[in-house]
Amino acid sequence: MTRRKHGPSIPPTVPAAPRDDRATPPVMPSPAPPAAEATPAAMAGDGQPRRRFVVRLWSILGVAALGELAWVTGSFLRPRGRDAASSGLFVAGPADRFEPGSVTAFPTGHFYLVRLADGGFLALHRECTHLGCTVPWDATQRRFACPCHASAFDITGQVLNAPAPRPLDFYPVRVENGVVRVDTRQRRQRTAFDAASQVTVG
Repeated sequence: MTRRKHGPSIPPTVPAAPRDDRATPPVMPSPAPPAAEATPAAMAGDGQPRRRFVVRLWSILGVAALGELAWVTGSFLRPRGRDAASSGLFVAGPADRFEPGSVTAFPTGHFYLVRLADGGFLALHRECTHLGCTVPWDATQRRFACPCHASAFDITGQVLNAPAPRPLDFYPVRVENGVVRVDTRQRRQRTAFDAASQVTVG
């Protein structure tokens, strides 16, 4: 009986797959999705805050310009109380403008211009001689009545009711070319009404 020699077993040869020598095309990345287009509504929404800011800014500037224009116009049209040629002389106006027995307040000059029944002018300081409160003219009672401590003065500034210790102070008055001027630089005191303190238009 013949014995077979056993050697290493050789696996059967598997034919190799045919080789494709053609170049492999490069792999291209997938294109990014297109950005969302801005719609007209979105664009309007993005610009609204800026548009509102610009409109508000122009409105504020317009109001400021109008206010400045009004102030300049008012300053130009407002009558000047003081004579530019003589500082301290307050120009009250034409003498015939003031009726006899009238009292006209000049707040910027701090005085009342009184035209007495005889046609004379008297410029009375507006502060009470007690503690300096402003005394308004009461046309109904024909007197100056202090609202602080009930002092009262007649149309010439004479004391009617205490505690005011003396008549109202006064300023010199001049009438030149029919125009009444008050020298507010010279505030004067007195103990009684003096006809010399008034100016009569002759």
